[in-house]
Amino acid sequence: VQLQASGGGLVQAGGSLRLSCVASGRSVSSYVMGWFRQAPGKEREFVATISWPGRKTQYAVSVKGRFTISRDNTKDTVYLQLNGLKPEDTAVYYCAASSFQTTAIMQTEYSYWGQGTQVTVSS
Repeated sequence: VQLQASGGGLVQAGGSLRLSCVASGRSVSSYVMGWFRQAPGKEREFVATISWPGRKTQYAVSVKGRFTISRDNTKDTVYLQLNGLKPEDTAVYYCAASSFQTTAIMQTEYSYWGQGTQVTVSS
């Protein structure tokens, strides 16, 4: 499975972005999908995850209510809508795929990773 993340960019605080992650090589329609992020000088952290049917989602406390994860299994694509962006959301965002059954919040639960897309939020 290859994952290609895109949609990052530079945005002012309060703005929005929509990240996309397209899978190739193998369908990820039965995989749990997740987004993680890594800010400069910090460890990579969990952001959001969605079950393979798309009915169950989980979010990090820091983004809950502002970010929304969704998926389109017909396109093997997962999205992350980022609203109300803050400077502390600045990071490289990574998508990942897991063979877990429901949702997964630990990095070790994911087998496949994309290359990351940069999100920069200016104050």
